[in-house]
Amino acid sequence: MATQLTPEEAIERARRLQDDRLTAVRNVAEARQALTDVRDETARELADLQARIAERIKTAEREDVRAYSAALSAGWSAEELRKIGFSEPEKKARTRRRSTRKPASSSAPAAGHDSQSESSTEG
Repeated sequence: MATQLTPEEAIERARRLQDDRLTAVRNVAEARQALTDVRDETARELADLQARIAERIKTAEREDVRAYSAALSAGWSAEELRKIGFSEPEKKARTRRRSTRKPASSSAPAAGHDSQSESSTEG
């Protein structure tokens, strides 16, 4: 014949079942946090790798422009280099153009200037 559970035994069995459920929830929470951590770390690694790759490409493009310019300086024309098989570099060296300075005049400032620039020209 089966024995009747005491209240303490019933509570202990319930507590063990509850502990198993809590452990399962804890495991899910830890796994989700680990997944989030891996995704964050991977995103940082990917961004770092992309930056390093972009810098390597930029360096190689600068070297290509430099070598092409050196060939032009050595006397080769762009047409001759093209006939040999070397087109102009994809990324041409950017030449900095000096902005033309407007001559200082005593005429009134043009409409549209902000008050700050006008006050800075006043003595």
